[in-house]
Amino acid sequence: MREKPHAIMIAFPYQGHITPFVNVALKLASKGFAITFVHTHHIHHTISSCKASHGIDLFSGARDYGLDISYTTISDGFPLEFDRTLHIKDFWDAMSRDFPGRVDEFVGHTLKQSRNRASFLIADTFYSWPATIANKYNLINVSFWTQPAAVFSTNYHLDMLVENGHFPLKDNTNEEINYIPGVGSVRTRDLMSYLKEDESVKFVQKVIFKVFNEVKKADFILFNTVQELETETLSALNQKQPTYAVGPVNFFENLTKNAISKSLRSVSDCTEWLESKPPGSVLYVSFGSHVKSSEQMIQEIAHGLILSEANFIWVVRNDIANLLPRGFQDEMHDKGLIIPWCDQITVLSDPAVGGFLTHCGWNSVMESIWCGVPMICYPLYTDQTMNRKLVVDDWNIGIDLCDGMTTLVADRITISSKIKLVLNDESTSRGLKQEMEKVKLVLNSALEKDGSSEKNFDLFAHDLKAKLLA
Repeated sequence: MREKPHAIMIAFPYQGHITPFVNVALKLASKGFAITFVHTHHIHHTISSCKASHGIDLFSGARDYGLDISYTTISDGFPLEFDRTLHIKDFWDAMSRDFPGRVDEFVGHTLKQSRNRASFLIADTFYSWPATIANKYNLINVSFWTQPAAVFSTNYHLDMLVENGHFPLKDNTNEEINYIPGVGSVRTRDLMSYLKEDESVKFVQKVIFKVFNEVKKADFILFNTVQELETETLSALNQKQPTYAVGPVNFFENLTKNAISKSLRSVSDCTEWLESKPPGSVLYVSFGSHVKSSEQMIQEIAHGLILSEANFIWVVRNDIANLLPRGFQDEMHDKGLIIPWCDQITVLSDPAVGGFLTHCGWNSVMESIWCGVPMICYPLYTDQTMNRKLVVDDWNIGIDLCDGMTTLVADRITISSKIKLVLNDESTSRGLKQEMEKVKLVLNSALEKDGSSEKNFDLFAHDLKAKLLA
């Protein structure tokens, strides 16, 4: 019997990267690939702690559906109790310096032990080692980018930013840039926060330079975006390397999706509470799994919610719950639900939800579009400012909270007025929803049988197999 094509997949150990990677693994397996999926010990421990019933092997549910996915873990070099968010620089340094050796050892061992030898390495673009390891073991090198193509292209062409004096970025500059291939016109304020002249992000800049030199050696690049939404950007990149827009990957049709644990936190069920609220009356508020929120920011959002008189669900992680105003939860128990984490797609798809106050993480943007929920954009760092530009300036499916500036903490009056604008102002709400329906249709169509993302994924799978035989 002919062996299945076999891929080793390694996601970057953050929630926003794990979910897309798991879904791509399931999709590839459904196309007849064998997958070896790798988490760090810490990620495995965190997920298992939330879903004890899933036991040791997080992909056992996938195999119950006949998918050929094996699962293993490797150390990231730190003890389980080490706080990887608090000590982010140490963590990123180690992931760049020491983790490649652990992956190298794992890949070498796997290739010796496996009956069906792996032929592909599918690794997160944020890793700085895939080309080196792929070359060493004669593996086809696939880089998976989980953010929009516009952010990728900006990073890919950092040399242009340097040549034009736009890296590192000076504070408070707002110049227009129109030389990044395929990206079109963008303001310097919309570029990623780690490109700024700031000592605290120099370690990130080093990583970005390194990984985007590395990705230029990839055989294929996979994107969690939609061809029709970023046509020019993807076309420009495709002239450099083979690229495939297959998103939004979190909505791949697959019977096993709910059988695989992906969340790093225990999930609260909001269904009963939402059923008690009128359609379109609830604001969903969430800033993702890693955003550092100041006390001032939390306080202003809380008071803004009070002033707006809106119903709301607010995801407040346990590590920042102490920043809430004293007595806030008791005062707002009829109007608001404060939870540590939830299934975001389930909440956004509920008819009661009429708006989303978001940090503009890419998964959140895609999920909000898929569910047809207009956004109030409060970008804070990394790619979020570029994502805001797409949402507000290019697609007209959201509004700014602070005029797109990440240096500002929104005041309670502004927060209240923007909430009312989205939930209560008929003209604004109607305009946003009309544009949202257009973009939502693009996403839905892309994942249909003859849609661009479905075709691109089939082409990707075909090209992988063809490369193997070449």
